[in-house]
Amino acid sequence: MASEEELFANIEALLAEEPQLPPPAERARLREAAGITQARLAQALKSTTQTVKNWENGRSEPKPPRLEAYKRLLEGWAAKYPAHGSPAPAPTPAAEPQSVPETFTAPAVPAPQATVAPQVPAAPAAHERPVRPVATSRRPAAKKAAAPALDPRFPHGPLAVLDADGSAYGVGGIVLDCPATTIPELVEWTLRESGLGAPKLNRHGKDSDPLIALTAAAAVKLGLPERLEGHEERRSLRLPEDHPVVKQVAKAKWQLTQRGFGPWARIYRKAQGRERQCVQLAILSWDALDARSWPGVADMEPADIARVLGVYAQRVITPRGSTAVSGLELMTALRPPTKAVQDPETGNWVSGYNPGSLGTEPMDPAPPEATPEHPVVVGSGWKGGFLNEEAYQWVRSVDLLSDEECLLPFAVGLDLNTAFLAAAARLVVGLSAPDHFNAPKFNPKIPGSWLVDLSHIELDPRLPSPFTPDGTRPTGPAWYQTHTVAYAQELGHDVHPIEAYLRRETGAYLDPWHDRLKNAYVDTLADLGVTKDLDDRQFLAAMERHKQTDPALAAVLSAIKATVKGGVGKLRERPQGRKYKDGERWPALERPTWRPDIRAAVISKARVNMHRKLGNMAKMTGLYPLAVLSDCVVYPSPGSSPLDFLPYAASGKPQPGGFRLGPTPGLAKVEGVQEMAWAVDLMEKGLNPARHIKGGDAVLDEGE
Repeated sequence: MASEEELFANIEALLAEEPQLPPPAERARLREAAGITQARLAQALKSTTQTVKNWENGRSEPKPPRLEAYKRLLEGWAAKYPAHGSPAPAPTPAAEPQSVPETFTAPAVPAPQATVAPQVPAAPAAHERPVRPVATSRRPAAKKAAAPALDPRFPHGPLAVLDADGSAYGVGGIVLDCPATTIPELVEWTLRESGLGAPKLNRHGKDSDPLIALTAAAAVKLGLPERLEGHEERRSLRLPEDHPVVKQVAKAKWQLTQRGFGPWARIYRKAQGRERQCVQLAILSWDALDARSWPGVADMEPADIARVLGVYAQRVITPRGSTAVSGLELMTALRPPTKAVQDPETGNWVSGYNPGSLGTEPMDPAPPEATPEHPVVVGSGWKGGFLNEEAYQWVRSVDLLSDEECLLPFAVGLDLNTAFLAAAARLVVGLSAPDHFNAPKFNPKIPGSWLVDLSHIELDPRLPSPFTPDGTRPTGPAWYQTHTVAYAQELGHDVHPIEAYLRRETGAYLDPWHDRLKNAYVDTLADLGVTKDLDDRQFLAAMERHKQTDPALAAVLSAIKATVKGGVGKLRERPQGRKYKDGERWPALERPTWRPDIRAAVISKARVNMHRKLGNMAKMTGLYPLAVLSDCVVYPSPGSSPLDFLPYAASGKPQPGGFRLGPTPGLAKVEGVQEMAWAVDLMEKGLNPARHIKGGDAVLDEGE
């Protein structure tokens, strides 16, 4: 005879089993008896109409967390509409079960507080799939602008994160059922059934291809290695061409781009008419989401990863690679190279140049704008020097520190918000090929590269020179971008160019890029509680806690900042690989966005902006920086807050011209605070305090 413990164990096992649903035909009968359409049910359960159809014809079964909610709904309907006898009165909308709330909306835009599915209390057994945690924000909901209209072609948003059980987590909490067991099947499902994608950002552009991010378990299920260790191609992060998955893709008549099957794989066929056939895959366990740009995201649950990527896609662009790649792709998406134009002879619409863009053909730079290994340089034997427009890496000599400065107790680091983005605002750059000029008259409105001798200009040695990245005084003629030469003129010095490479066609190419990324940055900070209406004390307090307010949105903010820096850096991408030889062309040169002159313009303007603020601060406060590293500057301070040394008017408002605190690009926030003795010790060792002011890590050599 069975013991009491054994009987209870059997009962617990029965209770732990997945809830049993009525037969598929009965599910359909109950829904129709309640007067609910498949589309309405799909919307309430954050699923798709096709998935509901599959449940009602027996082709698939719901999975947790949707399973419990669907079962409760069917039980409620069964009590009201029994299969035999008189049905109960038709329910009013207010009497519907709470597990299918009418407040659910189409999940086009991720909200700060998103629910994955109707939550039903349950006690799952150990072998059950756990309900995914809800991605939420602890910040009170703020008033938001109206969400953009949902594109009917892409009802389920731009992307999804696929897990091993076939659950594809999308934006806004939606979960799709993906039956694919191979990569080709996944591509077909994404394009034919998923409803994923995003509309173009410019009317002359192209829609964004859908993105599927694969968890480690999903990658293994689809035949991919969990990681790429052990492969000979580890350096280039891609599968070998004889890998079974690569062969599957080719056999199914799909193609891979030249970068192959790596962490960001693009699988496509040639477009049929206006219909693009392309899917972007991101393999999470292959480090597709670099922790430096997407801190902590790869370790999140799939629903939270979808939320992070979804907010980024909505505010920036659907990711197509690293944040640097996405930054470059955003430029092209906002300034498409071509548009439809009417042929004057035939009247037919053809593809033509889109004014203000960089066009479709790559453009060789002027020799001084290139890199030493560039074919233009190697082929011509150029020996005339190069632009050296880079961000600051400067430390004041300890011999120039006063006793008063050394006795101040603190060193406070200020960081300028997205300084490169601020520099891109209203930045006029060249759109055509460079023309060569001898002894031209300087014109600050013409973008280009100028050979000028600025070594005669003497400035306060307690400030870095505005003309060199290391802050040292120039020693003779050198090549400078227009903004650097214009600043020398602004400081009251005559400039007489010896030579120049200038561009006749110009435009503010980066303006839409700046505007979109600025809005993304400001809106995301606002979601984290850092808004424009805060005074300086409130701003500092909000910045202290913003990363803890919502780690998912904090990761989005980090990715936006990385998109700015990476996108600018990609404008002068260098060759990679040990087999490269100087003078050979490398892949990046074949794109119109390989434009080192535009990169130089952004960095030159950012460095000039920094020096202008440094000079104004010295005039207003008598304070001089200890060190500068790119967009971070360290000042000696009588207190541990920037409020102790920043200039304010008698009214309490910040003085214009110096550093100002705030959440918009170009304004400042605290980078870190250390003791003054700590900063002086680093300076004596030849190290840069601005590199280490944030703290948290051991001080490394500057070369590391």
